[in-house]
Amino acid sequence: MPMAGQRRIDLVLESVRRLLRMGATPNLLNLLQKQHPADLAQIFSELSERERHAAFNVLVEKNGKLAMEALSEVGPEKGAQLLALRSAEEIARLLQELPSDDAAALIDHLPEELSAAVLVLIRPKIGGGVTELLEYEEQTAGRLMNPNVFALAEDLTAGESITALQQARDVEMVFYLYVVDDRRHLVGVVSLRRLLLVPPDTPLKRIMTAEVYSVRVDTDQEEVARQVASYNLLAIPVVDAENKLTGVVTVDDVIDVIREEATEDIQRLGGVAGDETVLDPPRAVFPKRNLWRLINLGTAVLAASVIGLFESSIQTLATLAVFMPIVASMGGIATTQTATVVVRGIALGDMTTSVLRRVLWKELWLGVTTGAANGLVIAAIAYLWKGQLLLSLILAVALLFNMLIAAVVGTLIPLALKAFRVDPAIASSVIITTFTDVFGFFSFLGLATLLIRFLL
Repeated sequence: MPMAGQRRIDLVLESVRRLLRMGATPNLLNLLQKQHPADLAQIFSELSERERHAAFNVLVEKNGKLAMEALSEVGPEKGAQLLALRSAEEIARLLQELPSDDAAALIDHLPEELSAAVLVLIRPKIGGGVTELLEYEEQTAGRLMNPNVFALAEDLTAGESITALQQARDVEMVFYLYVVDDRRHLVGVVSLRRLLLVPPDTPLKRIMTAEVYSVRVDTDQEEVARQVASYNLLAIPVVDAENKLTGVVTVDDVIDVIREEATEDIQRLGGVAGDETVLDPPRAVFPKRNLWRLINLGTAVLAASVIGLFESSIQTLATLAVFMPIVASMGGIATTQTATVVVRGIALGDMTTSVLRRVLWKELWLGVTTGAANGLVIAAIAYLWKGQLLLSLILAVALLFNMLIAAVVGTLIPLALKAFRVDPAIASSVIITTFTDVFGFFSFLGLATLLIRFLL
């Protein structure tokens, strides 16, 4: 966000807090109603939990539509928390202000009993689409799509199509006009521009494009985002197993997916839960952070056990302990670099088994060259520091070996996790650096132990 825009948000946030403290409800309502839903979402996110509920309550009583639009921008988890204290009847009424996909996301994050009660109440109204969306797996095109998609029958003319479009109500933004047969099979697509430029009596079959980029309802949302980005689409239709048009995913939803997936990958690469934000309360974050730290503690014990195998060598030549962190640290940064590139490649669809040999060769080449370069530097430093040529060479060889290990595990482990349907982003330093710690210590201390009589 530009600095001017952020300063404005900060000023509004300060005003909201001041008006809440003063109890100036009319002024607060007037201020909130002047904001864009996305700005309101940021303001709600930065308020304390008590302030957030108070501000939302003021807005929702007088402008339910704006309040719910802001709630959908906040995100389903925090949005559901703001709704959870209300009755099922009120929630059902408020959800009518949202598209089916946004309503489904909020319902899915409500407490189970409240969610079931809301579904019963909204089914006669908007529940058909919402109920269908909730039947699909999370993070799939089916859950992401809006079922209110505008479609044209293939036997219509351009003029009849324009009339149908003018009479359409409550449909997702019309970027493309999808053409279906009498059984609602997706058979083509036509742009709005082309529809307006041809004579009114032109049949749709003559101007539509029969080759349509589409996704199935069970397609992973990352693949949906990849296709929209790859083919420069503003929307992509969603079909079922029989190629019947069931909904549409628009670019605004795809942007949210890209941001969500990128954030999740970055956080998991750092050993943080993918849904954590900087504003989460400590109590909510504790179990997520502590899990990864306990895992890291276990891997650290494993690395320490390797050092324990060479305890007598370290006691005999204490200088070995000085250089151990160098080998581990260099291996850690090497695996993090490789794994970050590979995980991102997997997310973008660039990293496939067909390019594995090419990528592995590149990383091995980098492992050898960077290992040799860094090995020579540390060997020179070690020799000037301790005056032991053999120890310096052992350190250089161990560093080179560890760089090669880093290249292999940093490339293969994310792919292996992907093959087992595990998010490769969890192949972070918490897991992968265990290999470089273990192999780094083993190679350095092992070589030193074999040649220790020449080092004394």
